[in-house]
Amino acid sequence: MTNQTSVFSLDQTTMELIERKLREKREMARAKEHELFDVFQQNLTEEETWALKYLYAYMPVNDMADYDGALFLSHVRQTLEIREAMPWGSRVPDHLFLHFVLPYRVNTENIEDSRGILHKELAERTKSLSMADAILETNYWCHEKATYIASDLRTIAPLSMIRNARGRCGEESTLAVAALRSIGIPARQVYTPRWAHCDDNHAWVEAWADGTWYYIGACEPEARLNQGWFSPPARRAMLINTRIYADYPGPEDITLADEWFTEINLLENYAPTRTITVLVKDGEGNAIGGADVHFELYNTAEFYPIATIPTNEQGEASFKTGFGDLVIRAVKNGKWGEQKITVADSDRYEIVLDQASPPSETVDLDMVPPPEREGEAAAPLSEEKIERHNRRLETGTKIRTSFEDTFMTEAEAAELAGAAGLPADRVWDVLRKARGNSREIAAFLSERSAEHGEWPLRLLEGLNEKDLVDTFRDALDDHLLGSLALRGDLPEDIFTEYVLCPRVLYEMIVPYKRFFQQAFTAAESEAFKADPAVLARKLDVGYGRWEDLPNLKGKGNPVGTYKLMQGDPVSLDILFVAICRSLGLPARLHPSELKPQYMAGGSWVDAVLDASAPQEQEAKDWGRIRLLKDTEASAEAPAASYYENFTFARLENGVYKTLLFPYGQKDVYGQPFEVEPGAYRMTSGVRLKDGTVLARLTYFKVRAGEQTDVTLTFRQAVHDIPVLGTVDRKPSFTTLDGASKTLGELIGQSGAIAAWIEPEREPTKHLFREIGELTEAFTELGAPIVLIIGESEWTASFDPANYPQLPKSTLFVRDSSYAALPDMISQSPAHEAGFPHLFVLDGRDQIRYTASGYKIGTGKESLQVLSAVWEKSKERSEV
Repeated sequence: MTNQTSVFSLDQTTMELIERKLREKREMARAKEHELFDVFQQNLTEEETWALKYLYAYMPVNDMADYDGALFLSHVRQTLEIREAMPWGSRVPDHLFLHFVLPYRVNTENIEDSRGILHKELAERTKSLSMADAILETNYWCHEKATYIASDLRTIAPLSMIRNARGRCGEESTLAVAALRSIGIPARQVYTPRWAHCDDNHAWVEAWADGTWYYIGACEPEARLNQGWFSPPARRAMLINTRIYADYPGPEDITLADEWFTEINLLENYAPTRTITVLVKDGEGNAIGGADVHFELYNTAEFYPIATIPTNEQGEASFKTGFGDLVIRAVKNGKWGEQKITVADSDRYEIVLDQASPPSETVDLDMVPPPEREGEAAAPLSEEKIERHNRRLETGTKIRTSFEDTFMTEAEAAELAGAAGLPADRVWDVLRKARGNSREIAAFLSERSAEHGEWPLRLLEGLNEKDLVDTFRDALDDHLLGSLALRGDLPEDIFTEYVLCPRVLYEMIVPYKRFFQQAFTAAESEAFKADPAVLARKLDVGYGRWEDLPNLKGKGNPVGTYKLMQGDPVSLDILFVAICRSLGLPARLHPSELKPQYMAGGSWVDAVLDASAPQEQEAKDWGRIRLLKDTEASAEAPAASYYENFTFARLENGVYKTLLFPYGQKDVYGQPFEVEPGAYRMTSGVRLKDGTVLARLTYFKVRAGEQTDVTLTFRQAVHDIPVLGTVDRKPSFTTLDGASKTLGELIGQSGAIAAWIEPEREPTKHLFREIGELTEAFTELGAPIVLIIGESEWTASFDPANYPQLPKSTLFVRDSSYAALPDMISQSPAHEAGFPHLFVLDGRDQIRYTASGYKIGTGKESLQVLSAVWEKSKERSEV
């Protein structure tokens, strides 16, 4: 082969690898040859050519399905221009540019041509700064645009995030990475797949400046780099990683080198680590290569694989992790072996693949997270820098708040509802959720309600809340008009949820109904409607299955998958459902199994799109799990809540797959759970204050057409309620109406919660959510909840009216002196953990529980302790 000119410092081997992978992708995407590859016929520079080749070589199948070459060429040209324009562009090494500046994708967001838009916002603000200061300045800009709110799993794109002015941590970090890359600074989204010490996970950002990677909390600026509220939790993590869409050589530790992506392990930048090696053998002691080793961590009542690594020819898989507990499960060809380990005990483990059927007994496991550790002491910031930082935060909050003031108001919603003849409360609920997209949604309602009555509103109400932010009139018109013509005599609820609604799973909503209504001949459409299994067979025979990035499964939009004639299995299932709905056939993905189904004769029928699947699955009967209460449970046993303290999982090819019932579902003892027949495991867990989990694994079988009764039991935990200190009742606070009250007047005589909070930050917002979810229990208790905001933590956007879900006993006050804040928060780790600082107080002003910083579960723990001390206070008062 003739040597090619080196571009981006690529060596000959790497260039040949890119060319080979590009040929594979081109063959896979031949159905979209012109839309994707004609851009290579344009007059391209050598840099443009190789930047495009690099992107295409590792491009996920869903991106080849959903977008075209013009978008990618635009992105490449803008990125190369930015590299030339920014003063540090020439200082960024080529390998960092390729892997952490050039990529158009950060997470699973919809791809927009946003690089130039973001660059125009940030270039003038940053080009005269050092790279490190430019990173800080970019995060101040992100703070002006968006703040944290919990939301569903779909990741909205940067421009949609700005339109919404808020998003979850994965969306905040997607925005921040996109913003940093738009000014030529290498950036990557890093995340802990699951925390070890509490439930949930978190994502943040690393950015490179002049030879060093730094971290920041996206949209949550600090006055310096390598600082964030998540620093103490990160020191207890078992994995912090990122995924790169390339064959990435390091120098970071590589967890997994897949054909289409590389996972790198960044944990040692945050926490003490140990590399453990697992040797997998068969029953005769022979090493087994090609086995999958799952490193599983307890979180949200399941054992979640934070990493899956294949064994090498010597039967070994190595993994760098923290000093906590894991369950290691090795699997190959339906056989498995499993072992619970404490990482601190050893760096080598052996697992024998000698199991093919699940245990019959209940198994209890104690899962202990890494211990709390102090961080390295940082030099204190000057008062001037602190004051400047606080002013920047306040200014940013006011900018964002003023933008939010442009959203439609309740009065405008009522006026629209009156003109359209629609219920005002329902219209306001939709427009409130649409936020920066509210006027687009309002225009759709105004234009379509005169002719179609409530149907436009019902379409909007059937969407997820986040859909209202980035779904526009062309898509809404398509689904409304393309569905109403096909309603026929379908029951209203079935038609609304399974024909009219465009949302199938977590894909981007696009217009597709009229497309599919015109994509087939009349004879084909009639054949599909007469028997949807005919459509399933057509998709099975005519469409290829291609899997590359695990986190993008099911993210392809139906039209793109149809045109490419390729997709991952979940995206093909979504395509089947979308075509059915477009033809007026009710269809769905099963709520917990996510398998495609269509309605026939009033019942749901499974559609089999994979000819390799056992054919008897098409007509099989489902089974049922009926959950029974533990009649011998103690009063301290938790109330059952799916994904919070219990889950079901079915054994599939040696791995337990958690069933996707709604998070927090509490009505679990009534209607049985419909499930596929098979071997099951129920996981229950009680998490202690130090993060340790008392887990219980209960194994059982479900047979087709039968109901299996299973008793949900929890291990009993001994909850000690020590006296940790006392508080002074004398310090005064200012209520929001201007009155002065002492702490004693606020907390009363029987016990209370007092918490110093920082409303703008994610940890405090988690506390608001948790207390709000427990409003009924707190209300029944009646104890005061005093939420205290310091002068430096007060922000322009804070309004108690934004938290109507909090108990009526909640009082917000302002604190100018911190005189009442107990001394213990000045000690590490509470001081470093930061806000919120929460205390449960008994009737004698004694501190019986405290928690600082980010800790999921604080609301439940504080309620449990408060209930106990409140009861004792009542008993004393009655004596």
